[in-house]
Amino acid sequence: MLKKFFGKSYTSVGPEEAAALVAAGGLLLDVREPAEWRAGHAPRARHIPLGQLAARVGEVPADRPVITVCRSGARSRQAAALLAHDHSQIYNLTGGMRAWVQAGMALQAKGGRPGRLT
Repeated sequence: MLKKFFGKSYTSVGPEEAAALVAAGGLLLDVREPAEWRAGHAPRARHIPLGQLAARVGEVPADRPVITVCRSGARSRQAAALLAHDHSQIYNLTGGMRAWVQAGMALQAKGGRPGRLT
């Protein structure tokens, strides 16, 4: 009953599990602002800022896992909750890109250059 009222849920994952989901065909969806994305993002991630996500939800594949990420995890939790209404395999990267970097995962900027977290 409560699940129906509050919508579907999503699963929280750490950076290693997020990377494994991406390696298995999942989509890492970065919902940070454009300047944050340009400074550095995970390789193979897709960028849709949180403020645009509701209008662009059709661009998010419903047939594979989607892992939402932001800088610290707050915006990506909102994105995961939004996507969980129409998608069945939604995950949120706990700790966001901070946790990703702390786990030793790569960041890249435009042209494949090394990225930085802003």
